[in-house]
Amino acid sequence: MIQLTKKAEEMTLEELASYIDYSVLKPEFTEEQIVDLTKDGVQLKCATICINPAYMELCKPYVTVEGSVTKLCPVCDFPFGASSTESKVAQAKILCEKYADVIGELDIVSNFGWIRSGKYEEVTADIKAVVDVCHSYNVPVKVIFETDALTVEQVKKACHCAMDANADFVKTSTGFLTGYEAHGATPEIIKVMQDEVKNQCKVKGSGCIRTREHFLQLINMGIDRMGVGYRSVPVVLDLKK
Repeated sequence: MIQLTKKAEEMTLEELASYIDYSVLKPEFTEEQIVDLTKDGVQLKCATICINPAYMELCKPYVTVEGSVTKLCPVCDFPFGASSTESKVAQAKILCEKYADVIGELDIVSNFGWIRSGKYEEVTADIKAVVDVCHSYNVPVKVIFETDALTVEQVKKACHCAMDANADFVKTSTGFLTGYEAHGATPEIIKVMQDEVKNQCKVKGSGCIRTREHFLQLINMGIDRMGVGYRSVPVVLDLKK
């Protein structure tokens, strides 16, 4: 949890943008759209651009321009988290071997079906296998739980799985869950996660962050990072477009 020295309402545009992982994950995006959105995120000085692995090479030149503070955040086994551990590890290793120099963090989707089934030892081992690979390349890992599919008690237990696996962040949502009412990064679930992990790892909120008020509220709660969709970035940053 970030210890704030000033309120979100007093922060500069650049300070606010540093909380944002700019989500560019829709599979239907054209390469032109992905490049345009990546350039926008870099210009705003967002923390990372969240992209699908196929577009790492495409986007790398835009985060390595002089003056860029923005990194790439590839998503692994996205959005279901239901591949085998071996395939998750292979994907993470490929990404880290080729792109560790431009990766801010790697986001991995936990097997939330296993979380719902109470298979917490398996969940921990699955996360840890990816974390171990990424940490060998000094790449931090965020673990997505898909909290809208879980009970509060399951979220708490999943936090301990991530902590036991030495993950760097716990994260709420993919933004692609179907069949459930979408709540995403509510202040209530963020508080649950913050209370559970304390200072052992960081908390990222994603999903349904669409208003400036919500965005500022989570910052004032001490959240470490937020995933924000491309349509909502100008809204939460109060940009006149």
